[in-house]
Amino acid sequence: MEKRTCTNSLAVKTSYVLPPDTNTYGTLFGGKLMAYMDDVAAIAASRHARMPVVTASTDSVDFLAPVKEGHSICVEAFVTWTHHTSMEVFVKAVTEDLRTGKRQVCSTAFLTFVAIDEEGKPRPVPSVIPETEHEQKLHASAAERAEHRKRRREQSKEFAEVFGTDYPWNQTRF
Repeated sequence: MEKRTCTNSLAVKTSYVLPPDTNTYGTLFGGKLMAYMDDVAAIAASRHARMPVVTASTDSVDFLAPVKEGHSICVEAFVTWTHHTSMEVFVKAVTEDLRTGKRQVCSTAFLTFVAIDEEGKPRPVPSVIPETEHEQKLHASAAERAEHRKRRREQSKEFAEVFGTDYPWNQTRF
């Protein structure tokens, strides 16, 4: 399988922040930003794998700066690292005041995607070639993030087992 550069997977989306996308404070809903990030990251992962992908996890998303109504939001994503069937995608969101030109990074995150075939089964993906200093830095630290995700996933499975599918009001214990 041919290796691919990070740049080959780059996906970018820029949108106006309009009133229906904002909360009562006139800033972009966090969930809306997360949806933009997942969308652009999925395009980057699909572009890298050249097959359908599904989101496997999202690392913490920190909201670093508000995204105000009337500003733009630009979301950029590219594949930083791959495992057998999974891909780590770095996502950066930048808000811009279109009147002044002031730009701020408002969020960053890592999302993991798994490539799938027509039956929904995981499929192998090409390795990634980091070229720039930033890409190499992200690539070098990816295995550690993957191990952290693996531990977090095991903890999530434990929570799912403990809390189960019962409605909370039907439970006699917590």
